[in-house]
Amino acid sequence: MKVSARNVFKGTVKQIQEGAVNAEVALTLAGGEELVAVVTLQSVKSLDLAVGKEAVALIKAPWVMLMTDSGGLRLSARNCLQGKVTRVSDGAVNAEVVITLAGGTEVYSIVTRDAVSELGLAPGVSATAVIKASHIILGVPA
Repeated sequence: MKVSARNVFKGTVKQIQEGAVNAEVALTLAGGEELVAVVTLQSVKSLDLAVGKEAVALIKAPWVMLMTDSGGLRLSARNCLQGKVTRVSDGAVNAEVVITLAGGTEVYSIVTRDAVSELGLAPGVSATAVIKASHIILGVPA
């Protein structure tokens, strides 16, 4: 599978919680991290999602927000993945920041160069990748 999304995470469906229109689908990634995606019930059915089934989570790098200090702030975003910055690649306006999670999964984010400076993002710095559940696209192997 070739896609333009920078973040492609393989996982196993851990739980599906159905609502009236949407469902929350929890995936366990290879490194043990958990991602929660919100998709329509129609998507759950058309993808034939079920507990124990393999799935792929696609997340574009600009959809990944970063924070270095929550300051006791609680967020509505379902996915807050903590790790360490391993790479920062500067561009003219934006930078690509790579955070490696404890289980080895790499999360890519595109943020402004100003954000890199303001957050002090550099290799070795602890950071959290913040991803809204509605920004995760799920797929299944054909």
